[in-house]
Amino acid sequence: MYTVALMPILIVVGWLNSQRIAIRIDQVLEFILAAVLLLAWENLTNDVFDADTGVDIHGKPHSLVNISGSRNMIALVSNGVLILGLTIVIIMAYKSSFQVLWLILACCGLGYLYQGPPFRLAYHGLGEPLCWLAFGPFATSAALMALIPVSELSKIPWSSAFELSSGPALATTLVLFCSHFHQVEEDSIYGKHSPIVQLGTAKASTLIPWFVALTFAFEWWPILTGAWPLTGLLSILGLPTGITLIRLLRDHHNDPERTINSKFLALRFQALNGFGLVFGLSAGVFFTIGQ
Repeated sequence: MYTVALMPILIVVGWLNSQRIAIRIDQVLEFILAAVLLLAWENLTNDVFDADTGVDIHGKPHSLVNISGSRNMIALVSNGVLILGLTIVIIMAYKSSFQVLWLILACCGLGYLYQGPPFRLAYHGLGEPLCWLAFGPFATSAALMALIPVSELSKIPWSSAFELSSGPALATTLVLFCSHFHQVEEDSIYGKHSPIVQLGTAKASTLIPWFVALTFAFEWWPILTGAWPLTGLLSILGLPTGITLIRLLRDHHNDPERTINSKFLALRFQALNGFGLVFGLSAGVFFTIGQ
């Protein structure tokens, strides 16, 4: 799961390489560690809050609350992980810009809106837009501000962040979208109206090709316009897995025993697509030098 946390910073690293901008390795490592810790907080608190509603009792055997049998212990660990992650973010912000801290706090706020009481927006089918925002423009803006010297970046680079993150963040959102297919019955019983519950598995499965196609469209448009190097097309590494995912949900959308694998296929698509884009952007500098 943690490739989704790494992707915003890695995409920024790849882009900076393509622009021949010096990379602050200490900030990269700190951002990676903070991102992993904050996603761990998100996952742990998700287990805690879902335990409160009962939605995970039968449909999620790998919930850490279910495994440990102690909601309070997992809540305590999640709070500790959050404090540690934000401490690292404060250190990064001190060395770059405190707007990094505000952007990461916004990501955490979106994460809480997703799952935390009294909001629980994921229970109203709004989890996917929140996911795209958090792992897309907000996290990517924070990564840009953490790595580019303050003297060269006076304000939040929203335009660059949207261009860099729209495709990869959509691939991340696909992981969340596919995680609902196998638990429609449980979600319905406990009032979690995910997009799959609202649309039905048949209609929802027809959206998967659009997720895949738009991911590539957002990533390839800057290449076609000359803003990114042609080697960015390496993001196509995720296409075979994307096709497998499309076929699985087209043929078996209403079979929980089969669709439980869809989230893992979506995660593989996200990872291969994202790493392909990162390596492609980074490799572009060599072709530019050769010219």
